[in-house]
Amino acid sequence: MVSAVFHSPLESAPPAAFGAERSATHSIATHADGAGANAVKGLEKSTVLAPRPQRDFSALWLRVLPPLLGLALLAVIWEVVSIATKASIPSPKDTFLQAVVLFSDPFYRNGPNDQGVGWNVLSSLKRVAMGFGLAAVVGIPVGFMIGRFTFLSHMFNPLISLMRPVSPLAWLPIGLLVFKGADPAAIWTIFICSIWPMIINTAVGVQRVPQDYMNVARVLNLSEWKIVTKILFPSVLPYMLTGVRLAVGTAWLVIVAAEMLTGGVGIGFWVWDEWNNLNVKNIIIAIFVIGIVGLALEYALIKLATAFTFEEVKS
Repeated sequence: MVSAVFHSPLESAPPAAFGAERSATHSIATHADGAGANAVKGLEKSTVLAPRPQRDFSALWLRVLPPLLGLALLAVIWEVVSIATKASIPSPKDTFLQAVVLFSDPFYRNGPNDQGVGWNVLSSLKRVAMGFGLAAVVGIPVGFMIGRFTFLSHMFNPLISLMRPVSPLAWLPIGLLVFKGADPAAIWTIFICSIWPMIINTAVGVQRVPQDYMNVARVLNLSEWKIVTKILFPSVLPYMLTGVRLAVGTAWLVIVAAEMLTGGVGIGFWVWDEWNNLNVKNIIIAIFVIGIVGLALEYALIKLATAFTFEEVKS
């Protein structure tokens, strides 16, 4: 009887075949590992040797170069005017040297009418802050009421239209007559010229609140206090800050002229006093100081308004 024995291919393969197979498998694995290692090394090498991206300075130049060119143009025109007037207008170099001397000690005191430019600027800022603060305390609530109630809007709009175009300095004699003093009169002038932008912008902001918000407040039966604090104030805040920014700019313009007329300590009085002494260099320096302080106030309030301005997200 013949028995048939079947062997699987693995069982029938000779030992040498297993060795060859293992050797081939090891060779393939070694080759793959080597290729992977070489790829990683190549990647690391390419990463290390990759050139750094160059910075784009074009945007910086577009922001820095135009102002510098504008200042250079101003200096050239100034120098030409100085030469044409035969040094009646001091040159930029002479004015700069005088400014170095002036700002080396801006807070000196040699008497009530002889003080450094720093004290004069602080005195003017103090008057502006007091007059502007009073205008904000009165003007912003009045603006809310005018914008909220139609009756009050029709009542006060003719008065605002009548008083707003009046020059602020026209109110100065009234202040001197009523308050019997230069400082209160200057503060009164700042108050009366600062209140109109805040009233108008606040009222416009209240009137531009979407009617849907007010309908929801009516449905929810919200109190007037909650309507003002929860609905009106967040919506009106950008308009209100715009009015504040315009009011501060106007106040800083007016205080210089008011101090020229009232005297005392202040940047406006300092300009007038230097004119009486025929010190044109200090007058030009004061013009730059007034401009820089006004620019700083404007920039600070623009940043404040931007922080509280929310743009609508377009779907």
